[in-house]
Amino acid sequence: MGNKVLILAGDGIGPEIMAEAEKVLAALIREHRLAVSIEHALVGGAAYDEYGDPLPGQTLQAALDSDAVLLAAVGGPKWDTLERALRPERGALLRLRSELSLFANLRPAITYPQLVDASSLKAELVSGLDILIVRELTGGIYFGQPRGIQTNPSGEREGVNTLRYTESEVRRIAHVAFSVAMKRGKRVCSVDKENVLEATQLWREIMISVAGEYPEVELSHLYVDNAAMQLVRAPKQFDVMVTTNMFGDILSDLASMLSGSIGMLPSASLDERGKGMYEPIHGSAPDIAGQGIANPLAMILSVAMLLRYSLSMPDQADRVENAVKSVLTQGFRTADIHTEDTEKVSTSEMGDAVVSAL
Repeated sequence: MGNKVLILAGDGIGPEIMAEAEKVLAALIREHRLAVSIEHALVGGAAYDEYGDPLPGQTLQAALDSDAVLLAAVGGPKWDTLERALRPERGALLRLRSELSLFANLRPAITYPQLVDASSLKAELVSGLDILIVRELTGGIYFGQPRGIQTNPSGEREGVNTLRYTESEVRRIAHVAFSVAMKRGKRVCSVDKENVLEATQLWREIMISVAGEYPEVELSHLYVDNAAMQLVRAPKQFDVMVTTNMFGDILSDLASMLSGSIGMLPSASLDERGKGMYEPIHGSAPDIAGQGIANPLAMILSVAMLLRYSLSMPDQADRVENAVKSVLTQGFRTADIHTEDTEKVSTSEMGDAVVSAL
Protein backbone atom coordinates (compact mmCIF):
# COMPACT_ATOMS: atom_id res chain seq x y z
CA MET A 1 0.00 0.00 0.00
CA GLY A 2 1.51 3.31 -1.08
CA ASN A 3 1.60 6.65 0.74
CA LYS A 4 -0.68 9.41 -0.55
CA VAL A 5 0.67 12.95 -0.46
CA LEU A 6 -1.68 15.87 -1.14
CA ILE A 7 -0.06 18.96 -2.64
CA LEU A 8 -1.64 22.34 -1.97
CA ALA A 9 0.27 25.10 -3.78
CA GLY A 10 -2.01 27.89 -2.59
CA ASP A 11 -1.39 31.57 -3.29
CA GLY A 12 1.35 34.14 -3.90
CA ILE A 13 4.74 32.48 -4.30
CA GLY A 14 3.15 29.15 -3.36
CA PRO A 15 2.94 27.66 -6.87
CA GLU A 16 6.53 28.73 -7.67
CA ILE A 17 8.15 27.18 -4.62
CA MET A 18 5.92 24.11 -4.72
CA ALA A 19 7.07 23.39 -8.27
CA GLU A 20 10.62 23.05 -6.94
CA ALA A 21 9.55 20.85 -4.02
CA GLU A 22 7.73 18.61 -6.49
CA LYS A 23 10.91 18.31 -8.58
CA VAL A 24 12.74 17.02 -5.51
CA LEU A 25 9.95 14.63 -4.52
CA ALA A 26 9.65 13.34 -8.08
CA ALA A 27 13.41 12.71 -8.25
CA LEU A 28 13.29 10.67 -5.04
CA ILE A 29 10.26 8.69 -6.19
CA ARG A 30 11.89 8.00 -9.56
CA GLU A 31 15.35 7.07 -8.28
CA HIS A 32 14.28 5.02 -5.27
CA ARG A 33 10.94 3.70 -6.50
CA LEU A 34 9.24 5.08 -3.43
CA ALA A 35 5.64 3.95 -2.96
CA VAL A 36 4.32 7.51 -2.96
CA SER A 37 1.42 8.88 -5.01
CA ILE A 38 0.75 12.59 -5.42
CA GLU A 39 -2.55 14.46 -5.70
CA HIS A 40 -3.21 18.18 -6.15
CA ALA A 41 -6.03 20.42 -4.93
CA LEU A 42 -6.86 24.12 -4.59
CA VAL A 43 -6.72 25.91 -1.27
CA GLY A 44 -6.76 29.47 0.06
CA GLY A 45 -7.48 32.45 -2.17
CA ALA A 46 -7.10 30.34 -5.30
CA ALA A 47 -9.85 28.02 -4.04
CA TYR A 48 -12.05 30.96 -3.01
CA ASP A 49 -11.77 32.46 -6.51
CA GLU A 50 -12.78 29.12 -8.05
CA TYR A 51 -15.36 27.81 -5.56
CA GLY A 52 -16.23 30.67 -3.18
CA ASP A 53 -14.63 28.73 -0.32
CA PRO A 54 -10.94 28.80 0.77
CA LEU A 55 -11.24 25.14 1.82
CA PRO A 56 -13.68 23.41 -0.58
CA GLY A 57 -15.19 20.10 0.48
CA GLN A 58 -13.19 18.13 -2.06
CA THR A 59 -9.91 19.63 -0.83
CA LEU A 60 -10.72 18.83 2.79
CA GLN A 61 -11.72 15.27 1.86
CA ALA A 62 -8.49 14.78 -0.12
CA ALA A 63 -6.54 16.01 2.92
CA LEU A 64 -8.39 13.61 5.22
CA ASP A 65 -7.72 10.73 2.80
CA SER A 66 -3.97 11.45 2.46
CA ASP A 67 -1.03 10.28 4.58
CA ALA A 68 0.55 13.73 4.53
CA VAL A 69 -0.22 17.20 3.17
CA LEU A 70 2.38 19.49 1.62
CA LEU A 71 1.20 23.12 1.73
CA ALA A 72 3.02 26.12 0.28
CA ALA A 73 1.23 29.27 1.48
CA VAL A 74 -2.18 30.94 1.48
CA GLY A 75 -3.53 34.48 1.53
CA GLY A 76 -2.76 37.91 0.22
CA PRO A 77 -4.14 41.47 0.08
CA LYS A 78 -6.65 40.44 -2.61
CA TRP A 79 -8.66 38.48 -0.01
CA ASP A 80 -8.08 40.64 3.09
CA THR A 81 -11.47 42.39 2.72
CA LEU A 82 -13.47 39.15 2.85
CA GLU A 83 -15.38 38.38 6.03
CA ARG A 84 -13.05 36.74 8.54
CA ALA A 85 -14.37 33.19 8.12
CA LEU A 86 -13.65 33.30 4.38
CA ARG A 87 -10.14 34.75 4.53
CA PRO A 88 -7.56 32.13 3.48
CA GLU A 89 -5.61 32.22 6.75
CA ARG A 90 -8.64 31.47 8.91
CA GLY A 91 -10.95 29.75 6.44
CA ALA A 92 -8.27 27.42 5.09
CA LEU A 93 -5.23 27.23 7.36
CA LEU A 94 -6.89 27.20 10.78
CA ARG A 95 -9.69 24.94 9.50
CA LEU A 96 -7.24 22.44 8.05
CA ARG A 97 -5.34 22.28 11.33
CA SER A 98 -8.58 21.81 13.22
CA GLU A 99 -10.26 19.30 10.85
CA LEU A 100 -7.09 17.19 10.65
CA SER A 101 -6.55 17.42 14.44
CA LEU A 102 -3.02 18.74 13.89
CA PHE A 103 -2.29 19.69 17.49
CA ALA A 104 1.55 19.67 17.47
CA ASN A 105 3.51 22.21 15.46
CA LEU A 106 7.26 21.55 15.08
CA ARG A 107 9.31 24.58 14.07
CA PRO A 108 13.07 24.15 13.70
CA ALA A 109 15.35 27.17 13.98
CA ILE A 110 18.64 26.13 12.44
CA THR A 111 21.57 28.30 11.41
CA TYR A 112 23.49 26.73 8.54
CA PRO A 113 27.25 27.38 8.76
CA GLN A 114 27.15 28.85 5.24
CA LEU A 115 24.55 31.45 6.31
CA VAL A 116 25.90 32.56 9.70
CA ASP A 117 26.58 36.07 8.38
CA ALA A 118 22.95 36.44 7.23
CA SER A 119 21.68 36.47 10.83
CA SER A 120 21.05 39.81 12.48
CA LEU A 121 22.86 38.51 15.58
CA LYS A 122 26.61 38.09 15.99
CA ALA A 123 28.02 34.94 14.40
CA GLU A 124 29.25 33.53 17.72
CA LEU A 125 25.69 33.66 19.13
CA VAL A 126 24.05 31.71 16.30
CA SER A 127 26.80 29.55 14.78
CA GLY A 128 25.68 25.95 15.20
CA LEU A 129 22.20 26.93 16.39
CA ASP A 130 19.69 24.04 16.30
CA ILE A 131 16.46 24.63 18.24
CA LEU A 132 13.12 22.87 17.83
CA ILE A 133 10.05 24.75 19.03
CA VAL A 134 7.03 22.55 19.76
CA ARG A 135 3.87 24.69 19.69
CA GLU A 136 0.42 23.53 20.76
CA LEU A 137 -1.72 24.27 17.73
CA THR A 138 -5.43 23.53 18.25
CA GLY A 139 -6.15 24.92 21.72
CA GLY A 140 -5.43 28.04 23.70
CA ILE A 141 -6.56 31.58 23.00
CA TYR A 142 -6.91 31.14 19.23
CA PHE A 143 -9.71 28.60 19.65
CA GLY A 144 -11.11 29.18 23.15
CA GLN A 145 -14.77 30.07 23.63
CA PRO A 146 -16.39 32.47 24.30
CA ARG A 147 -14.89 34.83 21.75
CA GLY A 148 -16.03 37.73 19.62
CA ILE A 149 -16.81 41.44 19.62
CA GLN A 150 -19.89 42.34 21.62
CA THR A 151 -21.61 45.25 23.30
CA ASN A 152 -21.47 45.14 27.10
CA PRO A 153 -24.30 46.22 29.46
CA SER A 154 -22.97 49.80 29.55
CA GLY A 155 -23.28 50.02 25.76
CA GLU A 156 -19.56 49.91 25.05
CA ARG A 157 -18.08 47.46 22.53
CA GLU A 158 -15.56 44.95 23.86
CA GLY A 159 -13.43 42.22 22.32
CA VAL A 160 -13.36 38.85 24.05
CA ASN A 161 -10.93 35.97 23.64
CA THR A 162 -10.55 33.05 26.03
CA LEU A 163 -7.35 31.24 27.00
CA ARG A 164 -8.44 27.69 27.79
CA TYR A 165 -6.50 24.42 28.07
CA THR A 166 -7.65 20.99 29.19
CA GLU A 167 -5.34 18.61 30.98
CA SER A 168 -5.43 16.14 28.07
CA GLU A 169 -4.45 18.86 25.56
CA VAL A 170 -1.39 19.80 27.61
CA ARG A 171 -0.47 16.18 28.29
CA ARG A 172 -0.38 15.18 24.61
CA ILE A 173 1.75 18.15 23.53
CA ALA A 174 4.09 17.40 26.45
CA HIS A 175 4.55 13.84 25.19
CA VAL A 176 5.44 15.15 21.72
CA ALA A 177 8.06 17.52 23.17
CA PHE A 178 9.67 14.90 25.39
CA SER A 179 9.61 12.27 22.61
CA VAL A 180 11.42 14.50 20.11
CA ALA A 181 13.86 15.62 22.83
CA MET A 182 14.81 11.95 23.35
CA LYS A 183 16.05 11.93 19.73
CA ARG A 184 17.94 15.21 20.17
CA GLY A 185 19.74 16.76 23.15
CA LYS A 186 17.35 15.47 25.86
CA ARG A 187 16.48 18.94 27.14
CA VAL A 188 13.03 20.52 27.19
CA CYS A 189 12.29 24.11 28.18
CA SER A 190 8.59 24.71 28.83
CA VAL A 191 7.49 28.32 28.31
CA ASP A 192 4.49 29.70 30.19
CA LYS A 193 3.24 32.71 32.17
CA GLU A 194 2.08 30.83 35.24
CA ASN A 195 2.64 33.80 37.55
CA VAL A 196 -0.38 35.59 36.04
CA LEU A 197 -2.30 33.04 33.93
CA GLU A 198 -4.03 30.12 35.65
CA ALA A 199 -4.32 28.22 32.36
CA THR A 200 -0.53 28.12 32.17
CA GLN A 201 -0.22 27.32 35.87
CA LEU A 202 -2.03 24.10 34.95
CA TRP A 203 0.26 23.80 31.91
CA ARG A 204 3.37 23.85 34.15
CA GLU A 205 1.93 21.32 36.60
CA ILE A 206 1.21 18.86 33.79
CA MET A 207 4.61 19.37 32.16
CA ILE A 208 6.25 18.42 35.47
CA SER A 209 3.97 15.40 35.74
CA VAL A 210 4.76 14.11 32.22
CA ALA A 211 8.49 14.74 32.71
CA GLY A 212 8.43 11.94 35.27
CA GLU A 213 7.84 9.49 32.40
CA TYR A 214 11.04 10.67 30.66
CA PRO A 215 13.75 10.47 33.35
CA GLU A 216 16.54 11.00 30.77
CA VAL A 217 15.13 14.38 29.69
CA GLU A 218 15.98 17.51 31.67
CA LEU A 219 12.97 19.85 32.08
CA SER A 220 13.29 23.58 32.73
CA HIS A 221 10.74 26.43 32.78
CA LEU A 222 10.79 30.05 31.62
CA TYR A 223 8.20 32.81 31.60
CA VAL A 224 7.48 33.82 28.01
CA ASP A 225 8.94 37.33 28.34
CA ASN A 226 12.22 35.94 29.70
CA ALA A 227 12.20 33.24 27.01
CA ALA A 228 12.02 35.92 24.30
CA MET A 229 14.95 37.74 25.90
CA GLN A 230 16.99 34.55 26.24
CA LEU A 231 16.40 33.62 22.57
CA VAL A 232 18.12 36.85 21.59
CA ARG A 233 20.72 36.86 24.38
CA ALA A 234 21.96 33.25 24.23
CA PRO A 235 19.86 31.13 21.84
CA LYS A 236 22.16 28.08 21.84
CA GLN A 237 21.17 27.28 25.44
CA PHE A 238 17.94 25.72 24.06
CA ASP A 239 17.29 22.29 22.58
CA VAL A 240 13.50 21.71 22.52
CA MET A 241 11.11 24.48 23.61
CA VAL A 242 7.43 23.65 24.21
CA THR A 243 4.71 26.24 24.66
CA THR A 244 1.12 27.34 24.11
CA ASN A 245 -0.47 28.28 20.81
CA MET A 246 -0.04 32.05 21.02
CA PHE A 247 3.35 32.03 22.78
CA GLY A 248 4.59 29.50 20.22
CA ASP A 249 3.35 31.64 17.35
CA ILE A 250 5.38 34.61 18.60
CA LEU A 251 8.53 32.80 19.79
CA SER A 252 8.89 30.65 16.68
CA ASP A 253 8.84 33.75 14.47
CA LEU A 254 11.45 35.38 16.71
CA ALA A 255 13.61 32.24 16.58
CA SER A 256 13.26 32.04 12.80
CA MET A 257 15.11 35.31 12.36
CA LEU A 258 18.13 33.96 14.25
CA SER A 259 18.80 31.79 11.21
CA GLY A 260 19.15 34.72 8.82
CA SER A 261 16.20 34.10 6.53
CA ILE A 262 12.67 32.83 7.00
CA GLY A 263 13.08 31.49 3.46
CA MET A 264 15.13 28.63 4.96
CA LEU A 265 12.80 27.20 7.60
CA PRO A 266 10.19 24.45 7.26
CA SER A 267 7.54 23.34 9.74
CA ALA A 268 5.46 20.28 10.55
CA SER A 269 2.02 20.05 12.13
CA LEU A 270 1.19 16.54 13.39
CA ASP A 271 -1.78 14.60 14.66
CA GLU A 272 -1.68 11.82 17.27
CA ARG A 273 -0.74 9.20 14.68
CA GLY A 274 2.05 11.15 12.98
CA LYS A 275 0.04 12.23 9.94
CA GLY A 276 1.01 15.78 9.22
CA MET A 277 0.81 18.95 7.19
CA TYR A 278 4.15 20.40 6.16
CA GLU A 279 4.74 24.00 5.13
CA PRO A 280 7.42 26.70 5.03
CA ILE A 281 6.98 29.35 7.69
CA HIS A 282 7.31 32.39 5.45
CA GLY A 283 3.82 32.93 4.07
CA SER A 284 2.67 33.78 0.56
CA ALA A 285 4.87 36.88 -0.01
CA PRO A 286 2.55 38.40 -2.65
CA ASP A 287 4.97 41.31 -3.19
CA ILE A 288 7.48 39.01 -4.92
CA ALA A 289 5.08 36.49 -6.48
CA GLY A 290 5.65 35.69 -10.15
CA GLN A 291 9.16 37.14 -10.23
CA GLY A 292 11.08 33.86 -9.91
CA ILE A 293 13.13 35.17 -6.98
CA ALA A 294 11.47 33.38 -4.02
CA ASN A 295 13.61 31.01 -1.97
CA PRO A 296 12.25 27.43 -2.36
CA LEU A 297 14.56 25.86 0.24
CA ALA A 298 12.08 26.04 3.15
CA MET A 299 9.52 24.33 0.92
CA ILE A 300 12.07 21.67 -0.07
CA LEU A 301 13.07 21.18 3.58
CA SER A 302 9.37 20.74 4.37
CA VAL A 303 9.51 17.72 2.04
CA ALA A 304 12.34 16.37 4.21
CA MET A 305 10.24 16.77 7.36
CA LEU A 306 7.32 15.03 5.61
CA LEU A 307 9.56 12.08 4.72
CA ARG A 308 10.91 11.92 8.27
CA TYR A 309 7.76 12.29 10.38
CA SER A 310 4.82 11.02 8.30
CA LEU A 311 6.31 8.57 5.81
CA SER A 312 8.98 7.15 8.17
CA MET A 313 11.72 7.52 5.55
CA PRO A 314 14.54 9.11 7.58
CA ASP A 315 17.23 8.15 5.06
CA GLN A 316 15.41 10.01 2.28
CA ALA A 317 14.89 12.99 4.60
CA ASP A 318 18.63 13.04 5.29
CA ARG A 319 19.33 13.01 1.55
CA VAL A 320 17.15 16.07 0.97
CA GLU A 321 18.69 17.98 3.89
CA ASN A 322 22.21 17.09 2.77
CA ALA A 323 21.40 18.21 -0.79
CA VAL A 324 20.31 21.61 0.56
CA LYS A 325 23.55 21.91 2.54
CA SER A 326 25.46 20.97 -0.59
CA VAL A 327 23.95 23.73 -2.74
CA LEU A 328 24.67 26.26 0.00
CA THR A 329 28.27 25.07 0.18
CA GLN A 330 28.51 25.44 -3.61
CA GLY A 331 27.58 29.10 -3.16
CA PHE A 332 24.12 29.15 -4.75
CA ARG A 333 21.82 31.78 -3.21
CA THR A 334 18.40 33.22 -3.94
CA ALA A 335 17.94 36.97 -3.51
CA ASP A 336 17.00 36.81 0.18
CA ILE A 337 20.30 35.20 1.22
CA HIS A 338 22.55 36.49 -1.57
CA THR A 339 25.86 38.21 -0.75
CA GLU A 340 28.59 39.66 -2.97
CA ASP A 341 30.72 36.51 -2.94
CA THR A 342 27.91 34.07 -3.81
CA GLU A 343 26.05 33.20 -6.99
CA LYS A 344 22.52 34.59 -7.25
CA VAL A 345 20.06 32.08 -8.73
CA SER A 346 16.35 32.06 -9.48
CA THR A 347 13.70 29.97 -7.73
CA SER A 348 13.78 27.27 -10.42
CA GLU A 349 17.59 27.28 -10.67
CA MET A 350 17.80 26.64 -6.92
CA GLY A 351 15.38 23.73 -7.27
CA ASP A 352 17.43 22.30 -10.12
CA ALA A 353 20.61 22.63 -8.04
CA VAL A 354 19.05 20.63 -5.20
CA VAL A 355 17.90 17.91 -7.60
CA SER A 356 21.45 17.76 -9.06
CA ALA A 357 22.90 17.50 -5.54
CA LEU A 358 20.58 14.55 -4.84
